[in-house]
Amino acid sequence: MTNQYLQYISDEHLMQCVSTLYDAYVKAKSNISKKKFYKNKVDTFKLTFDASFNSISESDLIKSEINRQIDKSINNSIGTFHEQILGGIEGYEIGNLSGYDIKAKDNTLFADIKNKHNTMNSSSSESLFQKLAHYADTHKKSKCYWVQILATKSFVQKWSGEINGKEYSHSRVYKISGDQFYKLLSG
Repeated sequence: MTNQYLQYISDEHLMQCVSTLYDAYVKAKSNISKKKFYKNKVDTFKLTFDASFNSISESDLIKSEINRQIDKSINNSIGTFHEQILGGIEGYEIGNLSGYDIKAKDNTLFADIKNKHNTMNSSSSESLFQKLAHYADTHKKSKCYWVQILATKSFVQKWSGEINGKEYSHSRVYKISGDQFYKLLSG
């Protein structure tokens, strides 16, 4: 099997992942309209202030909010795209709503992938650390990772520190940048 695009997954798998992402883009665009926008909960106070303070017309503001909602939906689909790509690497699989995003088939690796690490609040961070530590404790030979796809630098480091006033540390729980995680799984 010769791969034209990536060495670590088949071209067929890559094309299926891209096709799924394309479908998500099309669906996101078709699921939002002005009519549907007004059916959703809308913070009219914020929209009023945004329009007034930023000198934006109501029409432009609504278009901008619709685009934001589409973008949010697409960002979720990009996360799924990463899971599908990584889950297509031999020896790894997607979590499919099991509590992790990617795992090694031999239970030596568990990972939770976040597109934007800076959007996690302290409660989310604490919950994620506890979840990864639980996998590490349950599977004694595993390493567990918080994957930060959009990290500003390349890194692999043990995840330890204070979250919500409690100290957290585990010998097999790590934070890792997206590029290093791809390198770890793909070689």
